[in-house]
Amino acid sequence: MEIEKIEELIEEKEYVRANEALSTMNEADVTEILAACDPYKTLLLFRMLPKRLAAEVFSRFTPEQQLDIVSSVTSEELKDIVNELYFDDKVDLIEEMPANMVKKILSVTGEKERELINQFLNYPEDSAGSLMTIEYVDLKKHMTVRQALDRIKKTGMNKETIYTCYVTDAERRLEGIVSLRTLVTSDEDLVIGDIMEPDIVRVNTHDDQENVAHSFKKYGYLALPVIDNENRLTGIITVDDIIDIMEQEATEDFQRMAAMSPSEEAYLSTGVFAMAWQRLPWLLILMVSATFTGRIMGRYENILTQAVVLSAFIPMLMDTGGNSGSQTSTLVIRGLALGDITTRDWWKVIWKEMSVSFLVGVALAVTNFVRLLLLEKIETPIALTVSITIVVTVMAAKIVGGVLPLIAKLLKIDPAIMAGPLITTIVDALALMVYFVAATALLGL
Repeated sequence: MEIEKIEELIEEKEYVRANEALSTMNEADVTEILAACDPYKTLLLFRMLPKRLAAEVFSRFTPEQQLDIVSSVTSEELKDIVNELYFDDKVDLIEEMPANMVKKILSVTGEKERELINQFLNYPEDSAGSLMTIEYVDLKKHMTVRQALDRIKKTGMNKETIYTCYVTDAERRLEGIVSLRTLVTSDEDLVIGDIMEPDIVRVNTHDDQENVAHSFKKYGYLALPVIDNENRLTGIITVDDIIDIMEQEATEDFQRMAAMSPSEEAYLSTGVFAMAWQRLPWLLILMVSATFTGRIMGRYENILTQAVVLSAFIPMLMDTGGNSGSQTSTLVIRGLALGDITTRDWWKVIWKEMSVSFLVGVALAVTNFVRLLLLEKIETPIALTVSITIVVTVMAAKIVGGVLPLIAKLLKIDPAIMAGPLITTIVDALALMVYFVAATALLGL
């Protein structure tokens, strides 16, 4: 049934028919429909969903929607939801809930599971340990393929993924992996130790989530094993969790590039004061740093007094420099994020940007020189001053835009900080200095 038809049933309060239709749909579509309803209808329809589907939908809700559900359902209903959730989703839920709701959630979990949850909550927030789940299929080297498949059939329904199985010894040390494809296409009497892959890509529990995301991108796996310092398998990370991390990291980079403090809250859910506080610190820093621009103009005030026409081109020069620097910084920051560029490539970046900026600068300067002479009827010395400044400014801006993110990476600072607003402020000062020096030399002022 089409989503629009179900929405009509909900509006007409045909909840039973709407629930029958929802029960046959993909959980992502059900989440979208319920999220668009008012809280009362969302709770009413959510309670009518089958347990498994309700858990899948619940795990996709925003923290605010989850809080509404947890605070509204009975303990028995909450127990059904929590029991159906995958372990990593339970940990995520508890991390997002206020203390009184955490107590309610933990009250419906078993003692052993509570101990595991507390153990997972002790991992650093952005580490692999905080992302992993314990719901994986483990096998032993001495098993036959037939025994392995029987184990998957018995335990697979409770695991987050069965497409990759992990071979461990008696101390849980990771020895190899074997895919479900390999198992179903192999002779049933073969031993797992003979068909497993001993060369394993793995991550440590304390690895940063951004490095984990790079590993997924590099190797294209659906899941990666997570080990501790003794090479013991403690969990796995699945690709659906990494997609969320990639989105989160990209959002943080965009926010930092716009001179804002990172926030995971949705735009409409963020309070006015909270949003103002996210933006204010960098704006203050950039405003104060812009005083350098004012001081430079004050120092060369006599030049502006003698040739007032020069002031008309200052906005163009500063905008051109800022835009040029932002272009380069965006590409370099993106290259660092994807692993295409490393700090060892600093000279390659500088050389490439020098070459590109020279070509771009000359093209802009020639165009501007002709425009000023033919259309604006500006005197040749002034047109030449502006055009030379454009070449130097573009080259300086692109080099600064390429080098600053590399320096940030070297200092273990997020390169996204060295983006548009900061580079624009630096380049503005450089453009003015070059402009006034060129004017002093070429115009004899």
